[in-house]
Amino acid sequence: VCFIPGGLDCSISFVSHVLGKVCVHGWQKEILGVLVPRLTELTKSDCIWQRICWQLVECVPDRWMEAVVLGFVQRAPGADVLSRLLGNLVVKNKKAQFVVAQKMLLLQYGHTTAVLQNLLGYLALDSVRRTLLLRVLQELLETWSSSSAVKHSPAEQQLYISKAILICLSHLKESEIASCRQELLTSMMEGVKCHLESSLPQLRRLGMVVAESISLSINTEGPVLKFEYEEDDETRELKSLLVQTPSFCVVPSLPDDDRSEKAGAALPLVPESNEKSYTAAPLMPDEESDAELDSDDDLIPYDMSEDKELKIKAPMYIRDCIEVLTGSRSEDVDKWEATVKALESLVRRNPAATREVSVELAKILLHLEEKTCIEGFVELRQRAQVAVLTTDPIPVAKYLTSQFYSLNYSLRQRMDILDVLVLAAQELSCPKFHGKTKHSGVQKPCIQLLPGSDSSKGWRRIVDERIKSKTRRFDTGQSHVELASRPNEFNSVAGYFFFPLIQHFDRPLTTFDLLGEDHLVLGRLVHTLAVLMYLAVNTVAVTAMGKALLEFVWALRFHTDSYVRQGLLSCISSLLLSVPAERILADMTEELLETQSWLGDVMEKDPDGDCRRLALQNLLLMENLKKKLEAVPS
Repeated sequence: VCFIPGGLDCSISFVSHVLGKVCVHGWQKEILGVLVPRLTELTKSDCIWQRICWQLVECVPDRWMEAVVLGFVQRAPGADVLSRLLGNLVVKNKKAQFVVAQKMLLLQYGHTTAVLQNLLGYLALDSVRRTLLLRVLQELLETWSSSSAVKHSPAEQQLYISKAILICLSHLKESEIASCRQELLTSMMEGVKCHLESSLPQLRRLGMVVAESISLSINTEGPVLKFEYEEDDETRELKSLLVQTPSFCVVPSLPDDDRSEKAGAALPLVPESNEKSYTAAPLMPDEESDAELDSDDDLIPYDMSEDKELKIKAPMYIRDCIEVLTGSRSEDVDKWEATVKALESLVRRNPAATREVSVELAKILLHLEEKTCIEGFVELRQRAQVAVLTTDPIPVAKYLTSQFYSLNYSLRQRMDILDVLVLAAQELSCPKFHGKTKHSGVQKPCIQLLPGSDSSKGWRRIVDERIKSKTRRFDTGQSHVELASRPNEFNSVAGYFFFPLIQHFDRPLTTFDLLGEDHLVLGRLVHTLAVLMYLAVNTVAVTAMGKALLEFVWALRFHTDSYVRQGLLSCISSLLLSVPAERILADMTEELLETQSWLGDVMEKDPDGDCRRLALQNLLLMENLKKKLEAVPS
């Protein structure tokens, strides 16, 4: 930085042009890495240098303004430093205002949390710029509460916008919150609704955290929203953003652990009213005397050291189990619990007796509700359903698949049907895992389809293992022991599991619309079809299943829900891995070429990162398939 002696006036527009041109040509990091620390030191106590710095950035031409402003925001060690360096540039320059208030917040989402804190803290530090902060918050809330934005923007951008909203809320004063309380409430109600409708657990959790934070800001003394969700590092970081970082702290250099510790230490200071509501009121003298009269301290406890728990004997026959499960007598609760716990093993030990009443038993289990607080009830019921289905596959599969599209079923029951079909198909296709066998060195590919879990992870792990098995590697590792081979029992029944599920997906019912608001169940259905397709490898019906599945995928390929699109792409993976290459070439050539073009578009344009990754994986599988067919002599 040059010094001009003698108090002479000078213009620094040439320096501004040089700075803008250097930054826009890719040397932003190098020049600002030296310039920003020097200007930070000079402007700390010298108002003349502050004015020089303001002139320096204000004279940068608009075509280069974005690169300069972005560099200053990223490299300033704090919001107060950024305020000294830029002044009221965002108020004076429309280009800088667009970059700071719109582009960096609504059109980009790759900046770090420290950059967001710098940017929004800079807007909050001056009364002239605070009006811009309120406008930014309003636009962020409009985007956050838009159902179209939630459906079509990636989860990373939703997280970025959520962080920006919480940082804005931390800077608002009580008077500003009071002036826009109704707008905040309206945006909160609309935003939490569209987030809770999402199929992705991360987006649902984001909606809950942001709604809780808005509710806490607008209702400092009254009741606030409270959701039940599992806290992780992401939610803890979001909640810590409600606590302002002191402006004198060097934000970018603060380690994540220290930042979370400091935020956690400051959190208890915020909800002061909540602490008061949980403290018990002191007892009055009359209440103390009543408490003494009601005290049980003088009663002598019974000696129960020799008492033994009565063991209820579980039924020995399948029909007795049906009678217990369908009975309504309240005194049979203990026997009902024993029946639920013993049913799976009883079904597997008595296959002949089970086949006589298999459909009736499947119906009872599908409608069975928990009478008592029995540990692991959902898993016990599911295992019993799987045992019945694997014991008598055809009639039970016909019943379950017909009930999936029937009236008067809840969404939970329909998803239970899909879970049972997948787990039973897996067991039938891998008979070596029947019952309670000893775990061998080979890991069983499990599919997590229980409530609250992401069912896409299970099939994805299976597909990845299948791809690895088809990859040739030359090494001298430990030899693997050959497991005893057995017939694939899923071979003869695969069609009964698959085709009824794929037939009526486009027929809406009074209480069930897969192509409408019930897209969560549609996503589970698509993932289920992908798993069934994968498990049908080397079966007789695999080619017909592949053709039907390809038509199904083609009809839904432009679905707005990312979870559904992930399932559709997994269907393509399962098809390419399960259907023989010769049959694909003979029966699905045209469809596969169209699918390849669609996969290319998904890989380039889809907003969801998992969808892009799956599309790339499918294109690689197609390329390997093409090479394999070219290598075969004609």
